[in-house]
Amino acid sequence: MFIETETTPNPATLKFLPGQQVMPSGTRDFATPEEAEASPLAQALFDTGEVTGVFFGSDFVSVTAAPGVAWADLKPQVVAVLLDHFVSQAPLFTGGDASGISVPPEDEEADLGDDEGTEEIVAQIKELIETRVRPAVANDGGDIRYRGFRSGVVYLAMQGACSGCPSSTATLKHGIEGLLKHYVPEVQEVRAA
Repeated sequence: MFIETETTPNPATLKFLPGQQVMPSGTRDFATPEEAEASPLAQALFDTGEVTGVFFGSDFVSVTAAPGVAWADLKPQVVAVLLDHFVSQAPLFTGGDASGISVPPEDEEADLGDDEGTEEIVAQIKELIETRVRPAVANDGGDIRYRGFRSGVVYLAMQGACSGCPSSTATLKHGIEGLLKHYVPEVQEVRAA
C-alpha cells in the first residue's frame, strides 16, 4: 500500500491519500483528543503527541501538526499510523461492525465440553449468546465463542478486537455473567477460556 501526501493552504496541515475510501459518506472533524476517542485511527494520530487536528474526507485524511512541529519529523509517524490502520482493515470508528476483523477458524479441540444432562441449559446459554451477546460484541469489532459449561461455569473465548482488550474481563464478569445468571439460574460464573 502506498499513501500519497498533498500540501494544503494551511502549512500546518497535510492531506494523506490512502488510495481507498475513508468515509463512505459525509466528513468528520476531530479537534481534540477527547473527540478522537470515537475513532481508533484519529486517536492513534493524536497519540503521537504532535497532532492538533484530524479530518476524515471521502478518500483522504488531513492531519494538522502542533505549533513548532516539523512535518519532516511528523510525516513518517503519520504514514506509519495510517498504514497500520488501512492494512489491518481496522474499523474507522469505535463500535464499528466486525466486517473488517478476521476471526480465526473454529478450534474444536479448545472446547471444554459440557456436563452430562445439561443439554437444555446449554441450549439456553447458546441462544442468549447468539441473540444478545454476539451482536453487542460485534459492535466493538470482535466476537465471542462458547467453549463449554461445567459445574455451573460457562467458558467463553473473546476473539478479534476483543481478545486481550483491557475491558474484556469487565465485559465477561459484569455484562455477560449478569445476563446469563439472570436468565439461566444454573449459571454460577462466567470465565474466559
